[in-house]
Amino acid sequence: MRRMQHTMWLLLVFFASQVLATTDLSDKKLLYVDSYHADYGWSTGIEQGIRQVLEPTGIDIKVARMDTKRNRDEAFKLQAALDVKALIESYQPDVVIASDDNASKYLIKPYYKDAEIPFVFCGVNWDASVYGFPYKNVTGMEEINLIQPLLKQLSRYAKGQRLGVLSMDAYSEKRVIGIYKDQFSIQFDKEVYVNTFEEWKQAYTKLQQQVDQLLLVSPKGIQGWDNDLAVDFVLENTDIPSGTVQQWMMSFTTMGFVKVPQEQGEWAAQAALKILAGQSPSEIPIEQNKKGKLVINLKISNSIGLIFHNAILKNAEVIR
Repeated sequence: MRRMQHTMWLLLVFFASQVLATTDLSDKKLLYVDSYHADYGWSTGIEQGIRQVLEPTGIDIKVARMDTKRNRDEAFKLQAALDVKALIESYQPDVVIASDDNASKYLIKPYYKDAEIPFVFCGVNWDASVYGFPYKNVTGMEEINLIQPLLKQLSRYAKGQRLGVLSMDAYSEKRVIGIYKDQFSIQFDKEVYVNTFEEWKQAYTKLQQQVDQLLLVSPKGIQGWDNDLAVDFVLENTDIPSGTVQQWMMSFTTMGFVKVPQEQGEWAAQAALKILAGQSPSEIPIEQNKKGKLVINLKISNSIGLIFHNAILKNAEVIR
């Protein structure tokens, strides 16, 4: 009986959110706090998901960007959080959506734990409990990577088992790599962290001889990064298969099991609607993303002689 009652309650909440999504909420205000910057592909996808759900309601949406991907100095991050805090106090939103770790670390945790204003986080890597979540005023969606199926596919096409990782030298990226090692017992034979595009290219070239398969972690925010130049460079210098968990990196990576950022934004927006309908954030369980897709870059794979099974190609997004 309790299970049936719980199921009925969930259905009522779902239908209430759908009704609210078509209701005029032009008297309501929402602030979207982006830890990063406007042309960062992940942030763009999250914002698209938010707007797709919320814009039909007429709710006033304001965006604040902390820009802490390109600016990694600690003092900058602290000031960015204070700037957003001042905006919250002046704008007085009815609910706040905050994406990615730095918004939770520098804004929500120090200033809004158990506060009156409700927050919905998204894009927090793996384990939101590191920020003490959930609070009575905070719920959200954790971001997990489809790392195990990715590495399983990479190993099928690699000539050996030595695994390397190349990443920007930044907090979020290092934290995720630590989770790979701690939670999944993944062993990296080489770990390289860089700050500039030139360092990235030098490291990429060396790793082709030092490992048999390479995990590429987001370089967005690396000084001097040029995506078009990276594509040309990789085509000329790749000898081993590489993998990623991010869609935008597929232009210079062999294969990926990628997340769908719009899922994070859509979920956060639906949670915001439930809160505006009267639900407490504490009544909305923290969830993890579930959507993913296999992507294969044939141009790069062909350059190193990789041949994929037809069954793989049939079920993957193929970049030619």
